[in-house]
Amino acid sequence: MKQSIFGRMAQLAKANINSLLDQAEDPQKMLDQMVRDYTNNIAEAESAVAQTIGNLRMLQDDYHEDIKNAQDWGNKALAASRKADEYRGKGDAPDAEKFDNLAKVALQRQMSAENEAKSAEPSIASQTEVVDKLKHGLDQMKGKLNELTSKRNELVARSKTAAAQTQVHDALKSIDFMDPTSEVGRFEDKIRREEAKVRGQQELSASSLDAQFNSLEDLGEQTEIEARLAALKSGGSPAAIGTGGAQKTGSTVDEADFDKL
Repeated sequence: MKQSIFGRMAQLAKANINSLLDQAEDPQKMLDQMVRDYTNNIAEAESAVAQTIGNLRMLQDDYHEDIKNAQDWGNKALAASRKADEYRGKGDAPDAEKFDNLAKVALQRQMSAENEAKSAEPSIASQTEVVDKLKHGLDQMKGKLNELTSKRNELVARSKTAAAQTQVHDALKSIDFMDPTSEVGRFEDKIRREEAKVRGQQELSASSLDAQFNSLEDLGEQTEIEARLAALKSGGSPAAIGTGGAQKTGSTVDEADFDKL
């Protein structure tokens, strides 16, 4: 199990994120999935590393205990040997032999503890190497997870920026003053038509007013002619009636009629 986790950690840590993104149809979804996978694998790896470290610490504790036991039994063997020498110096051979035997037992146990400690050294070295590799792999995975998270956040930010730019572009396009199909363009065209209509009405109004003034002028001339004619009939002379002279009447006059006068 540890080897499979270690292999998976190594594989994930070596993953080329940029290459994977280039091949992905939806980079953001792929990054989201990779972040979840890395997070789950890191949690599993942390559990495995913690268990491996725990096993290593137990081996180290046992090793240190064996070393301590070897030292203790060595001290006991030395104490028993000295006690045997003490009794032997007193001429007490049985007690001397008894303590020599105790020293031998202590030495035997010292050797057993030393052998156990020595036999544990390869396992401790191997477990230490595994723990170091697992820790290194775990650190790499965490670094890769940070890279993935940063990439995902960058893509999300870029995606939001692109969406905002598209929205702004569409909004600006809808109010393009130069585009006759835009809302503003259509509104402006409508106003121009209304303004043109007003100008047309003003021209019509001005034309009608000119006609009225012309009519007034014609009426005033006719009135003067009638007044002068009345003056002639009453015995007046043309010179006495204004200075303008008659220029035009309401009826059609043939110039030849004047020759008949």
